[in-house]
Amino acid sequence: MIRFFIMAGLLLIVVACSSETKETSSDSQPQKPIVVSISKPTQTSSSGIRVSGQTEAVQSVNISTKLMGVITRVYAKVGDHVSKGQLLVSVNNQDIRIKKAQTEAMYAEAEAAFRSAEKDFNRYTNLVKQESATAKEMDNITLQYNSAKSRLEVAKQMRNEVDVMLGYSSLRAPFSGLVTQKMMDEGSMATPGMPILTIEQAGVLQVSAAVPESEISQVRLNGPATVIVKATGSSFASQINQISPSSANTGGQYLVKISIPANRSKGVYAGMYVNVVLPTTKAASAGSDTKSVRIPTSAIIHKDQLTGIYTLSSANTALLRWVRLGKTFGMMWK
Repeated sequence: MIRFFIMAGLLLIVVACSSETKETSSDSQPQKPIVVSISKPTQTSSSGIRVSGQTEAVQSVNISTKLMGVITRVYAKVGDHVSKGQLLVSVNNQDIRIKKAQTEAMYAEAEAAFRSAEKDFNRYTNLVKQESATAKEMDNITLQYNSAKSRLEVAKQMRNEVDVMLGYSSLRAPFSGLVTQKMMDEGSMATPGMPILTIEQAGVLQVSAAVPESEISQVRLNGPATVIVKATGSSFASQINQISPSSANTGGQYLVKISIPANRSKGVYAGMYVNVVLPTTKAASAGSDTKSVRIPTSAIIHKDQLTGIYTLSSANTALLRWVRLGKTFGMMWK
């Protein structure tokens, strides 16, 4: 019996030693390293301003009518190329045609009355020269002549007004371009100011970017700019051709227009998002934060209400540090 307890005790000691050996072996085994990519932050004192923008047509217009009526026909669809003066939309104009017939009749009546008054005026002018008519008769004839002339002018202007209104029922392209939107179809009720079609000038694009008020003073008209198209990954050099002088309606952001060269517009369509780098050599102002750094938004870690970034420690390991973010500059945080 004593021998049995001695053997059991030895067995427990052997098992404990084996377990400790396994744990020690497991702890001493090195962990497999994880491959990570390292991004270097950029200093704000760099000679470039990075902002986000969007491509757009240099010339764009909404086609609408000043009449209220039913659309009888739409002659273009999205994607069609149209020429300047091409008929695009017809609106029912039956009531205007009736008014036009009325004004034509009024004009014909006024013209006949004027011709008769003109003949009397010429005849009495000769009679006065021959002293065969009195001055009183000449005054009456002159009054009738001027009155008939005025009525003829009124009828003429009414006819012109109806012609203009009739022209609003036939909408034509103001310039050659591409139909990009179609908001109404045949049978829809057209109302004044409501767009029916949108036309953009084909092949002529530009970039519209918003520059913060803290950096707009460093941007110069006709200055250089680098455009990076996110969809294609391509980039090209260009120049600034317009700077908005006011930010009243853009929330403190100043709109900057950058031209897109014709030879670089292939594969670029209106509405694409881009990044724009505006080089500047102006030194930072004394009150600016020249020691701050910018990091890509993709490097930011969000956890509950905290934001942080992974940094590289002295042992070449990733170390999470919590940070407080500043302003956004395109795809960068400061």
